[in-house]
Amino acid sequence: MKLRAALIRSATITIPALLLVGCGTSGPGSATGLRSVVGTDLMGARGATPADQRKIDRTVVGICAAAVWTRAECVRHGEVVNG
Repeated sequence: MKLRAALIRSATITIPALLLVGCGTSGPGSATGLRSVVGTDLMGARGATPADQRKIDRTVVGICAAAVWTRAECVRHGEVVNG
């Protein structure tokens, strides 16, 4: 009977813990994969010049193409940029 109680107690602790482990967020699969989506255009861009804005736009295109942002967010960026 004590063994059964110990097994039940162990299961009531272990099973919820295992379920919670699966609920976390994970990072990108690899830095190379993330770099291919986001690119390197954004580095050094401040948005102060038309060239900077083009860098920002190229970065957004990659993020939208990879479906990181929703379609509505991508459309919103275009509306903000285009006025």
